[in-house]
Amino acid sequence: MAKRTALYEQHLAAGAKMVDFSGWEMPLHYGSQIEEHHQVRRRAGMFDVSHMTVVDVTGTDARAYLRYLLANDVARLRVRGKALYSVMLNERGGVVDDLIVYLMTAPGVSGEWFRIVVNCATREKDLNWMAERRVRFDVSLTEQPELAMIAIQGPQALGLVAGVVSASRARLIEQLGRFQGQESEGWFIARTGYTGEEGLEIMLPEEEAVAFWQALLAAGVKPCGLGARDTLRLEAGMNLYGADMTEAVSPLEANLAWTLALDDPGRDFVGREALAQLAATGVKTKLVGLVLPQRGVLRAHQRVLVDVVGVGEVTSGGFSPTLGVAIALARVPVETGATAGVEVRGKVLPVQVVAPPFVRDGNKVFS
Repeated sequence: MAKRTALYEQHLAAGAKMVDFSGWEMPLHYGSQIEEHHQVRRRAGMFDVSHMTVVDVTGTDARAYLRYLLANDVARLRVRGKALYSVMLNERGGVVDDLIVYLMTAPGVSGEWFRIVVNCATREKDLNWMAERRVRFDVSLTEQPELAMIAIQGPQALGLVAGVVSASRARLIEQLGRFQGQESEGWFIARTGYTGEEGLEIMLPEEEAVAFWQALLAAGVKPCGLGARDTLRLEAGMNLYGADMTEAVSPLEANLAWTLALDDPGRDFVGREALAQLAATGVKTKLVGLVLPQRGVLRAHQRVLVDVVGVGEVTSGGFSPTLGVAIALARVPVETGATAGVEVRGKVLPVQVVAPPFVRDGNKVFS
C-alpha cells in the first residue's frame, strides 16, 4: 500500500488527482497544472513535499564525515543555518544523489550537527550509502519521518507565510538570507526551493501540518502538485535525479561542476580520484538547454542531432508555461554550438541551444 503524508485528506478535499510517486500517494495537480505553475510564478503556491527524506547527522566526526561523503565541502558553511547544495558521488564519479545540507549549530562549537534533505525516490539507496561510509567516523544518522515539509514558492511567498505564523517566526523569515535555514519554536524554516522563485521550505511536526496548510489556504496560497513542480524546476534549469543526472553521469557532464569543491588538495572525498581523471582526459558530453521556437513537444530520450559532431539525447523536457514554448535539458557532445535538431515524430525540428536556466524569478534569462 502506498504511503500517505499528513496532508492526504487536504489534497482530496481540494480536488487533487492523486498518483503514485515512489511509493507515496501524491497530488499531480488540483485541476490545472498550468494554472498552478502560473500561480507560483506570479504570486505564491504551496507544495506538500513531506515525502522528502530528512536525515540529521550528529557526532564528533560529523564535519569530517560529510567532508568525505560529499563532493561539495561543508567547510564552506561558516554561519549557523547556512545551506549547501551538493552531490554524493560513487567511486567512478557518478552521481548517487543530490541533496541540501544545513549547518545546524554555530561553526566549531561542541555538539556541531547537520541536517540533510535527500530525494524520496532514492531514500533506501541513500540511507544505505551513507551508513556504509560512516564506519571510520564517530557519527550517527537519524532519519526524521515525523516531520512534515511544506514548500511555499513565489514572489509573494515570504510575506504571505509571515502573515499566518507567530511574530517570532515572522521576524525570522524577515531576517533569513537566501539558502539559509533556522529553527523557530519547533519548526525549521529554510529560504530554499526547487522552482527558481523566492520561497520557503518549512519542516514541522506532522500534527501541526494541517493547521498550517489551512492557514496558508485561507491567506490565498494555492496548492500545487507534482506536475507544476516539474515544469517550474525545468524552467529553472534544475536537474532531476534519474534523468538529468545518474550514477553513470559525472557532475562534469551534468552542468554541476560548480558543486565540486576541489580547492583543498588534502580533502579526500568519494569520487575525487575519478573526477580528477575525467578532468585530465576531458569529458565528451555536456548538459545544455534546448528551446523549440515552433510547435512541437520535447520529451526525454528524443535524439538530438548536432551537425558534424554527433548525436545527443534529451534528458528531460516539456512545455514551458512561462515562455509558451517547449524546452528541454539535453546531454550533447561538448563541441555542440548554438543550434541543433531534435527528432520529433519522425521529423527533425531546429532548436536553439542555451545555457540553463530558462527562467529565473519569473523572467526569461536567455537570449
